[in-house]
Amino acid sequence: MATQWLRRAWLLAASAVLLAACGGGTIVSKLEPTRVVNFGDGMGDLGNNSAGARYTVNDGSNNNWTQYVASGYGRPLTARKAGGLAFAVGNARITAKPDAAGDSSTPTVKEQVDAFLAADHPAENDLILVSAGTSDMIVQLRGVIEGSQSEDQARANLEAAARDFGAQIRRLVDAGAKHVVAIGPYNLGRSVWSVQTGQGGLMERTSTRFTDALLISIVDLGANVLYVDSALMFNLDTANPASAGLDNVVNAVCTTVDPGPGIGTGANQVNSLLCTPATVVAGSNYTRYLFADRIYPTPRGHQLLGEFALNRIRERW
Repeated sequence: MATQWLRRAWLLAASAVLLAACGGGTIVSKLEPTRVVNFGDGMGDLGNNSAGARYTVNDGSNNNWTQYVASGYGRPLTARKAGGLAFAVGNARITAKPDAAGDSSTPTVKEQVDAFLAADHPAENDLILVSAGTSDMIVQLRGVIEGSQSEDQARANLEAAARDFGAQIRRLVDAGAKHVVAIGPYNLGRSVWSVQTGQGGLMERTSTRFTDALLISIVDLGANVLYVDSALMFNLDTANPASAGLDNVVNAVCTTVDPGPGIGTGANQVNSLLCTPATVVAGSNYTRYLFADRIYPTPRGHQLLGEFALNRIRERW
């Protein structure tokens, strides 16, 4: 495990060197985004799904990491369904269909980018957030866990998905985007799904392979692209919960079991899209939990990721 994370650290360092070579270290002015735009899956869905809810505890708060970033710049960010610029949709895969829950009508990340570029284009000071790959991870990992494919097959599929992710980032840059933030899946070896299935090693290995392939695919885009290492944040917070104001990093706080496909990890599992403060574990303080369901964070988890990302963005631009 340590070797894999050291390899990724090397890739991140290589990216940083290239960034400096591209002139990233010479930027003097601070970014003041004209607009914030997002693409992705359930990690960034602000209500584009059929329920019009979010993959967290739906408490009416600023409860998604992309909103924390946008609000840090005093900019609005609302679901495209409500007329905004947040295109992310729960369970969306990068280019493949059906989605993680078996629905072929869900727009992929590529189709989200298609829709944006067909009607608009990136402006000079737009901040574009792209968080994807979690749904692709769920599909491939479930295949291994259920025995329909080998781990090697899953890795190959995820490396291809990561390259597809990089291709969408490249499309945005080619269309004029100057400030693109890319976030891949966090280390699912730290997820509730991992704890429940005992598949932490598998999930960590495949998460690492996805990230490696993504970093390689965008390594030459350093002048316009920032990779935010969500895996690092989740690794740190699960290793030392108290430092993040957390008490529980191994259980889901929501109790909303979905008899359908839900978030894609199986039927009759907790789906935070259905979760509110009235449907959390009895007697619990959901603000002290990291996970709402098997995969997705609580509002506190989203806040931690949003603050982590915002700090990296401000350091970079």
